[in-house]
Amino acid sequence: MMIDLAQTPTIQAVATADERSLIADLEQRVGAAAAQAASLPAVIAADENERAAARRLAELTRAERGLNAEAKDIAERTARVRESALDALIESAAGGEKLDFKPLTELIALEHRARYLTRAIERLVESRLPLARLTHLREESHAGMVRAKALEQVAQERAEKLLEQLRDAVSEEVVLPVDMSKGLAGALVAQAAEHRKRAVAISESADKLEKMCFPRT
Repeated sequence: MMIDLAQTPTIQAVATADERSLIADLEQRVGAAAAQAASLPAVIAADENERAAARRLAELTRAERGLNAEAKDIAERTARVRESALDALIESAAGGEKLDFKPLTELIALEHRARYLTRAIERLVESRLPLARLTHLREESHAGMVRAKALEQVAQERAEKLLEQLRDAVSEEVVLPVDMSKGLAGALVAQAAEHRKRAVAISESADKLEKMCFPRT
């Protein structure tokens, strides 16, 4: 390869002239490096905390659906029982007999159950669910930040390894510029930036939810 340094003082060395092969190889290396970052203990722990928070939120969401369904069923049953109980009470009075309050027993039990269901739903909707959503958002944001730091750590290790390999060339030319943004390290840093950006956005959403649902007095 002929190089005219007067015309082209800057050169670029690539592993292969086949651009598609170059891109495919870089993507494979980035995937392997990302998997390495994901296997770090801090990332594994953060991911597990996020999954646990997501599971808890899903459980409470199911609880809300179940309680609302039960409240609806009891409301319908109460309406039917109330009509029958009142009619029975009227008939017992109309017969001149001692008033029969037995038909009211089921009605009282249903109304009592309905009141506690209402209280449970209120507590769930006003406190437990918002807290679970907030916890999930916090854990999701934290996991994103941890993943970003892990990717940056792997990128840093890769950059240091590459610079070590380039020392001989640097000793020959004194100064050898290297654009890390176009290689594996640069791709990992870009991924880390995306994780960090998303984590910040999620954290801001958590702040808004906390301010709305749990205002400080």
